[in-house]
Amino acid sequence: MKVLVTGASGYLGGRLCHALLTRGYSVRAFVRPTSDLSSLPPPSAGGASLELAYGDVTDYESLVAACSGCHVIFHTAALVEPWIPQPSRFFSVNVGGLKNVLRVYKELGTIEKIIYTSSFFALGSTDGYVADETQVHSGKFFCTEYEKSKAIADKIALEAASEGVPIVAVYPGVIYGPGKVTSGNIVAKLIIERFNGRLPGYIGYGNDRYSFCHVDDVVEGHIAALNKGQPGGRYLLTGENASFKLVFDIAAVITETKRPLFSIPLLVIEAYGWVSVLFSRITGKLPLISPPTVYVLRHQWAYSCEKAKLELNYNPRSLKEGLTEVIPWLKSLGLIKY
Repeated sequence: MKVLVTGASGYLGGRLCHALLTRGYSVRAFVRPTSDLSSLPPPSAGGASLELAYGDVTDYESLVAACSGCHVIFHTAALVEPWIPQPSRFFSVNVGGLKNVLRVYKELGTIEKIIYTSSFFALGSTDGYVADETQVHSGKFFCTEYEKSKAIADKIALEAASEGVPIVAVYPGVIYGPGKVTSGNIVAKLIIERFNGRLPGYIGYGNDRYSFCHVDDVVEGHIAALNKGQPGGRYLLTGENASFKLVFDIAAVITETKRPLFSIPLLVIEAYGWVSVLFSRITGKLPLISPPTVYVLRHQWAYSCEKAKLELNYNPRSLKEGLTEVIPWLKSLGLIKY
């Protein structure tokens, strides 16, 4: 079976390509000509073949050419940032890209299944409760343009499923783990800031909640969605619901260092975010913290992955187990010291 992975050079996409190859799949990695390919395995890794196809999910002709001869599409490509200077790009990539994938499915007639990587943001916040796959974003308020784009794309995916398209939507939580240190790996980024002294305190007061999931568990969930996921099904590939305060506390235990002594109020972080956005417009480098990041921090994002456990045999590791792997990995790269 030949599978196409869009966004193959990304944090999640690269790990997915590795896992698919080790299981004997023939993988075609869809990447942009300017993509950093360092996260991809070398050709013929694991005894199976890896093929590169160049293009962009916003370029329909390049996408249809890449999909030719493939039986499955893993659509992981997305623009994942809390803030960018041209927010319209979120919609051209995250919404337009999915529309192009669905158009390819209809045109080729040979695609047997689409595994679409959505996001917990597509379901909306969960202030005071834990949500499952039955939740649909209300659409009344969005913390970020990224959240808005993923919610719109989610509705498109659900509509396609209702029309008989064999699409399975998976919703990862806050992904962390070894791999590229990008905005999609925000946990690693914040740990780096913490141990380099640029983030001396906790973020907020510890009443935030996120569903943290290790990247390799999410990859396993994607492959299980291919083999066991029901067409039209929705599966939360999340994990332990916890705060970033707990992340920092676990990191202190693992490294045998002191915990932060104080919390940084969100108003202070928001002010820093506005300054960061100003410098970003001058330098062209995207900020780690921006005002939309703070809007997200003011809400809770807690989810249950019981359906994925039951139907996909999804087995997420604990946050402590995952961080016990990640922190020494960051140290081995020289990104943190302790």
